[in-house]
Amino acid sequence: MTIGTALILGASGKVGSHAARAFETAGWTVRRFTRGTDMTAAASGVDVIVNAMNPPSYHAWDRLVPQITAEVIAAAHASGATVIIPGNVYNFGNRPGVWSEHTPHRPVAKKGKIRVEMEASYRASGVQTIILRAGNFLDPDRDDDAAGLVLLRGFKRGTITSPGGPDVMQPYCYLPDWARAAEQLARKRATLPAFVDVPFPGHPFTTRQFRDALQRLTGRSLRIVGFPWWIFRVASPFWEFAREMNEMRYLFETDHRLDDRLFNELLPDFEPTPQDTMLRSLLPDAVMSSKAKATFA
Repeated sequence: MTIGTALILGASGKVGSHAARAFETAGWTVRRFTRGTDMTAAASGVDVIVNAMNPPSYHAWDRLVPQITAEVIAAAHASGATVIIPGNVYNFGNRPGVWSEHTPHRPVAKKGKIRVEMEASYRASGVQTIILRAGNFLDPDRDDDAAGLVLLRGFKRGTITSPGGPDVMQPYCYLPDWARAAEQLARKRATLPAFVDVPFPGHPFTTRQFRDALQRLTGRSLRIVGFPWWIFRVASPFWEFAREMNEMRYLFETDHRLDDRLFNELLPDFEPTPQDTMLRSLLPDAVMSSKAKATFA
């Protein structure tokens, strides 16, 4: 299918900014939605809506996520657009394993239940919907992602922070790759079902593997330390973000990764960013060894 016009919701955020860039690079006409304006009017004539709009810091998800969902579905119905959503893994609960589009949804947290209900609304709406489901976000352009807030929070002091056990496998999603995959799926939308759930395999690794790779790249000795969850427990009664994060702690103790079979079937020629290149993009140049700098020159 030919490229067309894409409306990006949340275009100034982590996912939305990369999506806008990827679609523009591929030749699409990109519209960036302005919050507070009429979404249906903004979607008039568009072919694809990328719903990267999400309440920040988990604020009022139970109220705002259904509201955003209803607005997007109405806009897609009016325009006939396909909707692409960055799905997450909250739906699957705390059973370890390789999670796929066939894995039952058994949420154990409030936010997981909200996401299950959100996806059910899209499925029932009749709007063509592509869920591109991913793990922890890694954003080379910002420091409010899984690397900046958790893994690398003590990097300058020579530590790597593990949110769970250091040998617990977690899937990580490099956002430039997710955005390129979303654009490529958008071009295939005519061949896809009305509702399709595509796990994005990304880069799965444990904190120990992450630490070892960074030691090799930087020439530094790095020590693994635990994340200070006690702060979130203490602050939960009066700090919304702490309360919501504490609810999701189970996920960092659940060994899991995302199945790559459907993704590879749909996008057999997709080339993910090599892991070393990805890791390099998350670090400031000043910490790289001379050998590593030469490698990436």
